Amino acid sequence: MLFKFNTLIQLLFLVLTLLNCTSQSKKDAADFFLKGNQALGQKNYAEALRLYDEAIAKNADFSDAYLNKGITLLKLGRVEDAHEILTEAIRLDPTLVQANLVRAEASLDLGRLNDAKADLEQIEKEYKDSTRFHLVKGNLLDAQGNSSLAIPEYDRAVQLSKTNTEAYVNRGAVYYRMGSYNEARLDFETAVALDPAQPQALNNLGLIASKNKQWPVAISYFDQVLGRDPAEPYSLNNKAYALLQTGKPEEARVLIEKSLDKLPKNGYALRNLGIYYQQQGNSSEALNAFNKAIEIAEPVELLYGLTGQAYLAQKNTAEACKIWKQGVVLKDSLATAEAAKYCR
Repeated sequence: MLFKFNTLIQLLFLVLTLLNCTSQSKKDAADFFLKGNQALGQKNYAEALRLYDEAIAKNADFSDAYLNKGITLLKLGRVEDAHEILTEAIRLDPTLVQANLVRAEASLDLGRLNDAKADLEQIEKEYKDSTRFHLVKGNLLDAQGNSSLAIPEYDRAVQLSKTNTEAYVNRGAVYYRMGSYNEARLDFETAVALDPAQPQALNNLGLIASKNKQWPVAISYFDQVLGRDPAEPYSLNNKAYALLQTGKPEEARVLIEKSLDKLPKNGYALRNLGIYYQQQGNSSEALNAFNKAIEIAEPVELLYGLTGQAYLAQKNTAEACKIWKQGVVLKDSLATAEAAKYCR
């Protein structure tokens, strides 16, 4: 399964200008704010959150503290709370365009594409030369299904910053989905050159190697991710697929189950579990896994073709053809080939 950035939060260490800051409470608020920034920089998010709350308690109109609290909440995965706090920052200071940019990222993560679009449109003039703005705009266009329009935004992000790793990864992901594997590979390799531990790029290079049936190479990429994060669900599952192709089904099953424990609604992991059972000659369990993947209603390569094969193994040609014909509509290459072979 392809692996890309969804939220792209970068730290915003705002310069605090103490104008007319005459009251002790505001001075205390400023002190808590600066300490919060230090904790945020050290990735001590719980402490940063506490300090920003202290700053806000001392000065309820402290919009910068709301902004950095919102960033901290995003780091903690509390996206809905972050969106609410960022909205408060913008209410307190409508000129605080940084908050609009971060809120656009939060909206994207929540699937509120129209809200993200509105925030980006509001600040486009101020951020026309911001690599991060073009990165987020590219993400929005991709999420809207406008992948061909996303690429120029990623291009602009890279032009503005040759070290924007996220832009390389996400542009590469778009190229991968478009079938432009060479361009995707170059982007992922550039991301790894910038950050040798970059998990999304390493995982996706493994996928390209899998496409080329270079199974040992693919496994080596997935192992680089898993060496740093043994529970990473996408690389666990992608390595499992490579193991299924190289005669190691029991090792693969262990990894698939670990992946599903972490991410139960991963259609690719369910498909791979189905492949495992299919290889064991257990078409009933294979169908159970394949149909669970279909119920998730997300694109999964070869899923309909494999499901039809499982029905055919049970001598249920009618059901096999029914599922293959659905796969033909969804451009499933295996389903298309099987339908042409078995169905009238």
